[in-house]
Amino acid sequence: MQPARLTRKPRLFTSPRLQRQRRLGFGFLLLALAARAGAQAPDPEGLQFATADGGWRDSAALETDVTFNVTGLLAEVTVEQRYINDGSQWLEGRYLLPLPAGAAVGELRLAIGEREVVGEIHEKAQAQAIYQAAAAQGQRAGMVEQNRPNLFRTSVANIGPGETVTVRIAYWQAVDFRDGQFSIDLPLGLTPRYTPSTALALPDSAPRDGDPHALAPAAVAASADTAPPPVVSLQINLTPGVALDAIESPTHAIETTRHAERFVVRLKDFATLPERDFELRWIPTAVADPQSALFVEQRDDATYAYAMLLPPTQEIAPLPRELILVIDTSGSMSGSAIVQARDALAEALARLRPGDRFNLVQFNSTTEQLFMQPVPADAEHIRIASDWIAALQADGGTEMAPALRAALQGEAAPGFVRQVVFATDAGVGNESALLAQIERDLGEARLFPVGIGNAPNGWFLQKAAQIGRGSALVIRSTGEVAQRMQTLFAKLDRPALRGVDLAWPPGTEAYPETLPDLYHGEPLLAVAKLGGDGSGTLVASGWSAQGEWSDTLALGRGTRVDGVARLWGRHKIESLEDALRQGADEATIRSAIVALGIEHHLVSRYTSLVAVERQVARPSDAALASTRFENGGEDALALAQGATGARSLAAWAAALLLLALALTHPRPTRTLAESA
Repeated sequence: MQPARLTRKPRLFTSPRLQRQRRLGFGFLLLALAARAGAQAPDPEGLQFATADGGWRDSAALETDVTFNVTGLLAEVTVEQRYINDGSQWLEGRYLLPLPAGAAVGELRLAIGEREVVGEIHEKAQAQAIYQAAAAQGQRAGMVEQNRPNLFRTSVANIGPGETVTVRIAYWQAVDFRDGQFSIDLPLGLTPRYTPSTALALPDSAPRDGDPHALAPAAVAASADTAPPPVVSLQINLTPGVALDAIESPTHAIETTRHAERFVVRLKDFATLPERDFELRWIPTAVADPQSALFVEQRDDATYAYAMLLPPTQEIAPLPRELILVIDTSGSMSGSAIVQARDALAEALARLRPGDRFNLVQFNSTTEQLFMQPVPADAEHIRIASDWIAALQADGGTEMAPALRAALQGEAAPGFVRQVVFATDAGVGNESALLAQIERDLGEARLFPVGIGNAPNGWFLQKAAQIGRGSALVIRSTGEVAQRMQTLFAKLDRPALRGVDLAWPPGTEAYPETLPDLYHGEPLLAVAKLGGDGSGTLVASGWSAQGEWSDTLALGRGTRVDGVARLWGRHKIESLEDALRQGADEATIRSAIVALGIEHHLVSRYTSLVAVERQVARPSDAALASTRFENGGEDALALAQGATGARSLAAWAAALLLLALALTHPRPTRTLAESA
């Protein structure tokens, strides 16, 4: 039955007074919409120095030196930030520091001239109270706290006029080894995080993501002035432990010198602006390609081990696949990022085999599928898809949840394996809810996130791949799209090693607790607190299409290196946070994470580092102002604006506001008699 139609206007709307009120209300609504669009102007977070009157100063400068000491599969990294106050006020500075996924932040030192103060680990609220009290009393103080798993905030209080205060932060990270090459990365830029207006459901105990305003664009006062981004210098002291064919960076020009078995790598231009993430790769010679490695650290309480084993390559005819290609077309993907994403999907289409099925999904503020359901990978469908990809543009918000739902819903056709390739910069603020959605909706599919852009959210990409039983990769530039997609399809074309298991000596506590399927070129990695005297044998096993695989590793023959215990602590904290997301008791998890953070001197969701100089520096009659430095340059600013969808929202607001003005303009009216 069709809905009934009104044949004449209801009397409610024929009253001139009520019509004027209705139009004015509509106009105010649209003005509010325009204001909301304006409020989403970009405000990139970085080091903050604000004046006492509420405006922003650019009279302070920040210099950053980063030193990597790499031994085999572990890196100890020192980040030295010099806060320089060339103004006449006492200042407080804050800086959002992006770090690699899995970084174990464990040291803070505050240097003032020849004096140095070593930071202590405390429960987060207690650390904040200590810092704030010191800042108010005029003592120099520094603090490091976790905002998100891969984003930390450093604060330093009471920088005197003409003074330089140095903050040194140390963290430990695992070196990545896959596809025959080693790599480390350092996030330098920040992609603003988009938080959807409608939150996804989470268990009451699930962890909430960091400060929603820390990376979300916010309103900026008209008088706001932002200090320039910090200049960053890098040095990598590399002791690889194997013979190398090459050392290279896909992101920056570098210079390498060799000193016996150690290499020193520096930026060719000495320093850089934090506009794109840094990555260094080193490729072993064919004869030196490692098949296993073991690193150990002896502590008073136990021996800690970090083990790697590389299963053999499987060569077997792949199963037919149902490939779902998803592309993020939100505003944060504007510029080179959308070009890389389009090229990546075009490369994926070119690698489809006869007999495959596929579909495409694009998302920004809305989600759109190219076909109603997956279609055969024939020439006509691929031509339609190629034309569709070429026309995609970046604008709007990053509403990722509906796109994940579209890609994962339903089951693959019988005899097909569903593989979801998800190209995005992962500029989202609701990571926990999205990860919970992947756990809930994955079914038998496999998720392969592809990081795009200058500064993708690496932690989310890796975590999504882990939960999605797939593998993540990052495309750093348009020039490496073909090679990186070839690497991805080498994994998609071969079945994974399944049923992976590690048999440790009795009493060992190892992470990850559930071992992932292993794809072509990927090693088996685990970190453990060994039981007993730390000796014995590690036995690895798994099942491939060619049968059972197994390997052994003697635990008493590892290379001794610092940082393994902290790496183990970081992995255990991540495992506890996973349990929290899945509904575990928050008080129990919080207590366990606080105990781990204090025992292993680690910054976490619930623990922070704080350092306070005993003597009072700032006179009691001198005010304390604050400043901020942005992360990234013009590219980052452009990305920040696009990520919010503000341009689209502002355009709609402007158009609808004109409509409202038209509606409020007096027009001649006709009576019912004149209408008859």
